Amino acid sequence: MDFLDPQNLIHAAGLIGVMAVIFAESGLFFGFFLPGDSLLFTAGLLASQGYLNIIFLVLGCIVAAIAGDSVGYAFGRKVGPKLFTREDSLLFKKKHVARAEAFYKRYGAKTIFLARFVPVVRTFAPIIAGIGSMPYRTFARWNVLGGLAWAALVPLSGYFLGAAFPKISEYLDIVIIGIILLSFVPIVIEWAKERKRPVV
Repeated sequence: MDFLDPQNLIHAAGLIGVMAVIFAESGLFFGFFLPGDSLLFTAGLLASQGYLNIIFLVLGCIVAAIAGDSVGYAFGRKVGPKLFTREDSLLFKKKHVARAEAFYKRYGAKTIFLARFVPVVRTFAPIIAGIGSMPYRTFARWNVLGGLAWAALVPLSGYFLGAAFPKISEYLDIVIIGIILLSFVPIVIEWAKERKRPVV
């Protein structure tokens, strides 16, 4: 059994397992490979079938997402530049840190919100914010807003879609690909805005 498959993970570990994955993927540098978007969407879809309680799911994942980012920020503040000298390993790649750093330099504090919807960047953004000494009050504001938006919208999308089309679970793989593609929409919109701004 592939434990990282969203359906298998949910059936094996339930709500606590979903929350644990969301926590790890949100701020622990080794959690970048975990299935955040697809897991939240699948959990919401299964909730529409009565397997999980949608209220507990959304509230639990919001808490897990915010807490995960907070741990990532604290880790960044403590480890700092040492992270950039760490050698590549199975659970760590320098390119992921560099990608998140470039994202952070481009979008500033908004990165913490926008990164919620971008796999891999989501994991490293709070760490980079900590390394960059973003004021905690600023970080906390965007962290809470991002956690609320991501951990509520994605599972609720799965829930309402599953309630409207009960047989959609038969096409779950295709739907998940669509959800992942949609997760890049906020970034594309922000990129388009940046392109339209006049160069000073």
